[in-house]
Amino acid sequence: MAGHSQFANIMHRKGKQDAKRSKLFSKLAREITVSAKLGLPDPNMNARLRAAVLAARVENMPKDNIDRAIKKAAGADGENYDEIRYEGYGPGGVALIVEALTDNRNRTASDVRSYFTKAGGNLAETGAVSFMFDRVGVVEYDADKGSADAMLEAALEAGADDCAFSEEGHEFICAAENLAEVAKALEAQLGEARKSSLIWRPQNTVAVDDETGEKLMRLVDTLDDHDDVQHVYANFELSDELMAKLAG
Repeated sequence: MAGHSQFANIMHRKGKQDAKRSKLFSKLAREITVSAKLGLPDPNMNARLRAAVLAARVENMPKDNIDRAIKKAAGADGENYDEIRYEGYGPGGVALIVEALTDNRNRTASDVRSYFTKAGGNLAETGAVSFMFDRVGVVEYDADKGSADAMLEAALEAGADDCAFSEEGHEFICAAENLAEVAKALEAQLGEARKSSLIWRPQNTVAVDDETGEKLMRLVDTLDDHDDVQHVYANFELSDELMAKLAG
């Protein structure tokens, strides 16, 4: 889990510093609306919607905004968003997966391709890099929920496959198809989670030098700043020195 945890921690810190709240809320609202359209508009009966609402609460999105996004799913005149996954290679041959929700496939594909090209990378066919990642469920709790041993015991009782601990908190890992069940079991033990989501976890990470690392993070930042891009995953690992610089 080192690669995913490190990458996620960097983006978490940078997101807190750099993201414009309006853009972040727009992305969260889009995920809520799509989740509500794909299932029931009740977070208790729709695991994906519950995860989307949870993510919105973590970012202090107003309850009115959340409710409005859910109601928007029932409206006949609401936008229709397509879920698209882009795969490609960045500087240093690093693999990246970009998930987007878009109402204009051509626009989003053109923008993402140009970002990769300008960074010295290239967009590839779907499936070109995803085989190097595992699709898994992750349920996150704050570090103060308990010791690593206690959390590992909770993971076993909830049916999770593993529990990783870092200064950022606890990450419970499970098979993608078991996410809703595991999240519910953990909530019964530990209370509401900080986050619950499906992610692409790299099977192995590639250590890159600081120059390449900075180029990669610029590419990730550019992708993440796009209105249609929801998530960016990669399989690179940065030096402690660059981590500290980026987090500072």
